[in-house]
Amino acid sequence: MNNGTTPQGSPLDYAVDRQSRLTLPAVRAAVERGHGVLAYQPIVQAQRTERAAFYEGLIRIIDDSGRIVPLKDFMPVAETTELGRQIDCLSLSLGLEALMEDPSLRLSINMSARSIGYPDWLRLLREGIAEDPHVGERLILEITESSAMGMPGQVQNFMREVQRHGVSLALDDFGAGYTSFRYLRDFCFDMIKIDGQFIREIAEHPDNQVLTRALMSIAQHFDMFTVAESVETAEDASFLIDNGIDCLQGYYFGAPTIAPPWKNPPSIARR
Repeated sequence: MNNGTTPQGSPLDYAVDRQSRLTLPAVRAAVERGHGVLAYQPIVQAQRTERAAFYEGLIRIIDDSGRIVPLKDFMPVAETTELGRQIDCLSLSLGLEALMEDPSLRLSINMSARSIGYPDWLRLLREGIAEDPHVGERLILEITESSAMGMPGQVQNFMREVQRHGVSLALDDFGAGYTSFRYLRDFCFDMIKIDGQFIREIAEHPDNQVLTRALMSIAQHFDMFTVAESVETAEDASFLIDNGIDCLQGYYFGAPTIAPPWKNPPSIARR
């Protein structure tokens, strides 16, 4: 029983909540001013690892001191509040701007399913697609598994709307939550991104190999592309490629960078 003098949950949960309370005001102020950037990380095709098939744009919030605020310090709490929706708006706005600036770019942007019902976010998306029809064809929206499964009806309706405009949809962190496979059958995701906890050191761990093969099999059954997250070594990349993964993402192929890499392509590690 909790008597009010000690926090419920683990010490780690309490530490995260405390850090979030300290950080949220600065993050909220930064978001209101539009002080954010995208950090771009390449996703490569298994058979063409020397070049990016597309990039993921990861939001970075910059406080008044010019410091990039670590996502772990605020996102777990912000995700369930209006601040989370405002962060999704900023991320989408920056992503659409990048797509309009470079007609050769294909970009994925993260979102929570909760933002589907947020008018400002929907307006941004609809106006961006209407302004340039080709933008939708180059936009991928990554929806976290946990948020998608929490509101399946809204997600399905949203999918039908945006896929008419060529927008692709990815199920992010697949395997990390408690996916209802009944809903997965009814959804129309174009790709799944297998959570990094199954990918890291996969070449050395039979359990990870079995679980990843199972997740890949599910995706292939539903005709979805597979992306392995958190690929960090040549051995892991080689194992995944040999076992039929479609795309790979991780530090082995490139770290997130706020300097658009397609404008000055860096050297990318080869298999």
